[in-house]
Amino acid sequence: MPINELLATIEAFDHVVIDNTPFHQLTTLHIGGTPRATIRCSSTTAVCDVVQLLDANDIPLLIVGGGSNLVVADGDVPVVAVVLECTDCRIDAKSGAVEAEAGASWDDIVAASVAAGLGGIECLSGIPGSAGATPVQNVGAYGAEISDVLTEVELFDRTTRQRSWVPASSLDLAYRYSNLKFTSRAVVLSIRLALRTDGLSAPLRFGELARKLAVAQEESDARRPVADVRAAVLQLRRAKGMVYDESDHDTWSAGSFFTNPIVPEDIAEQVREVVEKRYGAETAAAMPCFNAGSGKKKLSAAWLIDRAGYHKGYPGHGPARLSTKHTLALTNRGTATTEDLVNLARDIRSGVYAAFSVTLEPEPVWVGVSIDGD
Repeated sequence: MPINELLATIEAFDHVVIDNTPFHQLTTLHIGGTPRATIRCSSTTAVCDVVQLLDANDIPLLIVGGGSNLVVADGDVPVVAVVLECTDCRIDAKSGAVEAEAGASWDDIVAASVAAGLGGIECLSGIPGSAGATPVQNVGAYGAEISDVLTEVELFDRTTRQRSWVPASSLDLAYRYSNLKFTSRAVVLSIRLALRTDGLSAPLRFGELARKLAVAQEESDARRPVADVRAAVLQLRRAKGMVYDESDHDTWSAGSFFTNPIVPEDIAEQVREVVEKRYGAETAAAMPCFNAGSGKKKLSAAWLIDRAGYHKGYPGHGPARLSTKHTLALTNRGTATTEDLVNLARDIRSGVYAAFSVTLEPEPVWVGVSIDGD
């Protein structure tokens, strides 16, 4: 079916609006070209119907939630953007059960859960984007991950064309990973969480947050009122430009652009040796390095970027620069193109590799462009 006829059919669906919104208006990076069409779906049924029809006619599509984790090519982008605007959220303060549709604002869910006295996601406050994105990359921050509280996910399987609830255990959730990521095998329609009902947070084990809340070092399982933890997390994130604010170009980003590298123990020691030669034993001893299991260590991408010479505000490529508040955020200072941002990302990744022989992996989803080149 020709695309125009297809769109005319879709436009007749309930809870669907079609327009020509470009990607730079759909993403927190404010970059990206124009899709073949932008289809806004305000119900999960509409999402399934639209995706099924596009797939049946071999029309490439991109699911868009809050647009906080996308790097989209400039110019005409040969995909249809399917924007999730299904936002229903139900919270049971007595049982701690939360069910949210994929298009619901993630931070609105956190705020409402905290207001209801529920704990478990307060450390994930201020993260931009929608609920549907959280299981795809197992969103995490300040020592917490969505996998800690996620119980079920409702999926639309694009092969069988069936929708069903599946257990979180079936998603292979790991550090910034699920078996949904990069596969496009299914669309997340809704999520279910099981939160604490005692008004207290999950154990505070992340050093920076624990210090902010004056948790003593010996309090290994310290918990605090969820509202206090949310407030502290938001303060920390705002200081790093990690709470989206349209008026602040330091927040025109995809959040943490690179994941923290997980490397074999011998590679971590080689990095430490390089650091010692460059900066001395004291700096090498203070290098962030955490156990990651199976003989591996997790390094800090932000720390490596900074030690490789890419400091806050690094001017890189025109209006694409590092945030003035955090070296892990690549930002659009107002007029950057995708090409500007990609060149900056390549510059930083190659510089870190040249300095430490560690390859940084980008966290966002790339559409029509690659950090590895065309």
